[in-house]
Amino acid sequence: MCVALPGLVISTEDGQLTGRGMEGFYRGGRRLLSRCRVRVAGREPLAVQARPVAADRVRFVGTVRASPGTGPDPDLLVERVRHADGTERITLRGFSARPLRLPVEVALGTDLAELATVATGAGVPEIPADVHASGLRWSTPRGTACAVTADPPPSDALASAGLLRWEVELPPGGTWTVELRIRPHGTGPATTSGRAATNPFAPARASGDDPRVAPLWRTCLEDLRALLLRDPGHPTDLYLAGGAPWRCGPAPAEALAAARMTLPLGTGLALGTLRALARTQITGPDRRSGMIPGPRRDAGPRLPPSCTATEATLLFPVLLAEARRWGLPDRRTRELLPTAERCLRWLRGAVGDGVFLADPPPGGPVRAETQAHAHRAALLGADLLNAYGRPGGTELRQWAQTLRTAFREQLWIEDRAGGRPAAARTPEGRLVTHLGAHTVHLLDTGLLGSGAWAPGLLDPARTEQLARLLGGPAMDSGWGLRGLETKDSAYSPFGHRGGAVRLHETAVAVAGLAAAGFEKEASSLLRGALDAAETFAHRLPEMYAGEQRTEGGAPLPHPAACRPAATAAAAGLLLLTTLAGVRPDVPAGTVTLRPVRSAPLGEIGLTGLRVAGAPFSVRVGRLGLAMVEEAAEGLQLGA
Repeated sequence: MCVALPGLVISTEDGQLTGRGMEGFYRGGRRLLSRCRVRVAGREPLAVQARPVAADRVRFVGTVRASPGTGPDPDLLVERVRHADGTERITLRGFSARPLRLPVEVALGTDLAELATVATGAGVPEIPADVHASGLRWSTPRGTACAVTADPPPSDALASAGLLRWEVELPPGGTWTVELRIRPHGTGPATTSGRAATNPFAPARASGDDPRVAPLWRTCLEDLRALLLRDPGHPTDLYLAGGAPWRCGPAPAEALAAARMTLPLGTGLALGTLRALARTQITGPDRRSGMIPGPRRDAGPRLPPSCTATEATLLFPVLLAEARRWGLPDRRTRELLPTAERCLRWLRGAVGDGVFLADPPPGGPVRAETQAHAHRAALLGADLLNAYGRPGGTELRQWAQTLRTAFREQLWIEDRAGGRPAAARTPEGRLVTHLGAHTVHLLDTGLLGSGAWAPGLLDPARTEQLARLLGGPAMDSGWGLRGLETKDSAYSPFGHRGGAVRLHETAVAVAGLAAAGFEKEASSLLRGALDAAETFAHRLPEMYAGEQRTEGGAPLPHPAACRPAATAAAAGLLLLTTLAGVRPDVPAGTVTLRPVRSAPLGEIGLTGLRVAGAPFSVRVGRLGLAMVEEAAEGLQLGA
């Protein structure tokens, strides 16, 4: 699969598009081409290699024996370089000692079906083709149309068979190339956000003793670029789609979470994401006024679906507050402050006279991770309000203090093993006791001034107990953090919220455990995730099976996982930036370093990050000591 939204291409490893399953070239969620089969001298090339060149390009190599009876060696190499923008270059390279005269055929077809329809497996008949210009065209009575053009033009174009044909004369050692261009009819080349001049990511690099560091960083950054979308009405504002192929459109909670994890690459993505989502905020007399809309999300086998609108609404002021610490310009922060204020007013209104925030509100269960999101939003939101002389900060801090006390008294389960946080409390008052990866959000308290983390819902003793649970064999699979402990009767290694490893939660766990001083547990999860990433060629899937790691084994892919996925790619960057522990406070003119002292990957260097809008580079040595190598003028190193 190669991705550069709005373009997406899916095929098997031989490079042929056969029209089966999900195969095809998609643009904007519609399959513009379902078949593209190449034959040379009447034969399909024998596939010998398929290799991603980048997130948006893949190279397929095959061979052909065009001269039967001349031995086992191929005399022709067929290379296909496919780009997600709808371009494919097919090159023939001859190895024969004599000239070759070869018919080359490309069989094309399409159903112009929506991706959602294709995904259900519903059969959609192909549409008849017409010869058009230097290729073929397909259209429907509804006005949907697609064209494929070829350069050089084919010798023959047969609409009835959907066939383009060339007669190629190839001298010894010669080459011949044809370029196919797939476009919605009447449009120009696909514009991909990630390759535009407004690309929001700094050209940062990672290096180190561990050879996996550089390719993981590079691949995650490429995947993020491939998933960029533009706000249709405001094309300078970029944000991330959820992932390919299933969620190529907006996913507010995931977009905010991914933008937060990529703040070390600059505040451009955070700004675009915040501005785009601010335009969707619900306003008016509706009880949901102040919310950032979002769909429901399955919460696993023990709880009803959660509301991503709740999560997105709580993440909005958090991302704005932390982006300000990383260097978001003051005028941009002020521009978005009213939206953040409405999010915080919604929070207080949804809690009402109570203490806990239900999800979905009102009347839903009281989930542990929702209280963690709400507590963090209250503290970082209060900090933001106070910084700009806005009212409400004191009330938010007082409520957060009350929530801390209530959480420890009512949502912590004491037992002989040391206790655990409850997953939730039902509307009827029953505690849901399973241990899952959702608890990692209790460790993610958010960044305040002077490089300090905000206080969390757990005290030090309970934090230590949670670290012990997360680092135990029931949760740590050896490849990352399971979504549900193996002791639970509902555990399934493929349960996407019931046992599978999700990279986002694993990275949040690593960062939270490291910040709290539990480096042993953090390092184990980090190494497991990096080992898994290597088996996936560093393109991290959204999730994979949570089976226990065995010697010589590999993590099993999850068939429903997006790959690439915004939160997974951003999580890969968070895993590596956590090792340096960069905590900026640009309004105060300081940056603090809290590196992982055990240096689990040896020496690591991060160059070209962004703090205060300027390049920032840091190196952590094998002894766990950090050194700033480049920083904005006037930025002081905090204690």
